[in-house]
Amino acid sequence: MQDLMPTWVGATAKQIARGVRRGDVSATQVVADHLDHIARADADLAAFRAVRGGEAITEAEKVDEQEELANLPLAGVPVAVKENTAVAGLPTWHGSAAVRSAVAEADHEVVRRLRGAGAVILGVTRMPELGLWALTDDASAVTRNPWDPRRTPGGSSGGAAAAVAAGLVPMAHGNDGLGSIRIPAACCGLVGLKPGRGVVPCQLGADDWFGLTEHGMLTSTVADAAVGFQVLAGRPQEKLVPPQRLRVGVSLRSPVRGVAPDAPNRDAVAAAGRLLAAAGHDTVPADPVYPTRLGLAGLATWFAAAAADVRAAGLDPRALQRRSRRHVALGEWAQRRGYVRESDRVAWRERSVGFFADHSVDLLVTPALAGQPPEAAGWSGRSWAANLKASIRYAPFAAPWNIAGLPAIVVPVGRRPDGLPVAVQLVGPPGSELLLLGVAGQFEMQAPWARHAPGYPRVGTGSPAVA
Repeated sequence: MQDLMPTWVGATAKQIARGVRRGDVSATQVVADHLDHIARADADLAAFRAVRGGEAITEAEKVDEQEELANLPLAGVPVAVKENTAVAGLPTWHGSAAVRSAVAEADHEVVRRLRGAGAVILGVTRMPELGLWALTDDASAVTRNPWDPRRTPGGSSGGAAAAVAAGLVPMAHGNDGLGSIRIPAACCGLVGLKPGRGVVPCQLGADDWFGLTEHGMLTSTVADAAVGFQVLAGRPQEKLVPPQRLRVGVSLRSPVRGVAPDAPNRDAVAAAGRLLAAAGHDTVPADPVYPTRLGLAGLATWFAAAAADVRAAGLDPRALQRRSRRHVALGEWAQRRGYVRESDRVAWRERSVGFFADHSVDLLVTPALAGQPPEAAGWSGRSWAANLKASIRYAPFAAPWNIAGLPAIVVPVGRRPDGLPVAVQLVGPPGSELLLLGVAGQFEMQAPWARHAPGYPRVGTGSPAVA
């Protein structure tokens, strides 16, 4: 007969931390529940590169042994870390086993902060090689979207998004160089916040993709997103305050000429407009101007970032996938020709910051994606051009805000006709992370979304312990 003891799989991070702090459950039990779920479900998803089973249990026991848990906002919360970010005792993968770095002797600062908040690291999640693509797979596995295993969970934090959408962990770390948190969040129906430049410590490689990359969390609720952001940013925990009346710009304009949002993504922006109005905000049309020079500068920086990462990690370019070798070679060429210029990035940042004043808006809402997530397939064996075309055609809206260094968040607002989630992106001026989260919270209050993909989490021990 099946054991009907409750499980903590499916609970939010805030619910778990509260339960551990109150003594309703041990961190050890929470971690064991999630490890069991990973063992059941991840064979179908390939979200994890490596799982730290025994080590995670040991670390959960140490949380339970602490006498004072009141100041641990993530007490006993199982968390996954993206595989390009150092976790002590594990190699640092770069999206394929062929180019992994040596075992890390110390945690990256963001991992240290997660542990300091009481989180337990269950393992590291998969990404495309060098984090270059909005598609996650390599020669060893294809990572799949829990909402539809025929579709990609996005990239580059694709494994992180798949893990949260399936309830393998309540929250997962990711990083975002040209949309790598927000794109998979949109694909998998999650909340994904990219903080503004300098808010969270980075140091992924030699220069963090020339300042484009930020660390963040993927979560199933806005409340968890707020806790995770404040932990990573080293800030005291504070409650979100519903924003007073805002003026929000609305734009369907694509940053990429010839790539327009499809009907479900246009409808998502319309739905966001209705939610904003219902929350007491004003919406006005406000299209950013994306100059051709921005696209060229963005491409050159993207190419050169890959070359810089290869040098910083001491990787052998010959070991890279064919698509990555081409990308790195283009990066070396772009740098030699002087196409990678800080002045271009500064000019776009100034123009982006000025956009809010010029249009008298507090925030901007855009589609999160332009189309349906592509198929989950062996993209790592396809050409560079095929990967470039697939990534840009369905996910063009995120990259400009990395170049500008502005905070941006993706929030679910419904479903496509095919059943996949659909989302919008909110962008704000520097320092607006909590404002973005506050508006996202208003969306969630008015139109709650499914926290997990249909059929997940798969558990064998009865109902969740917390509703």
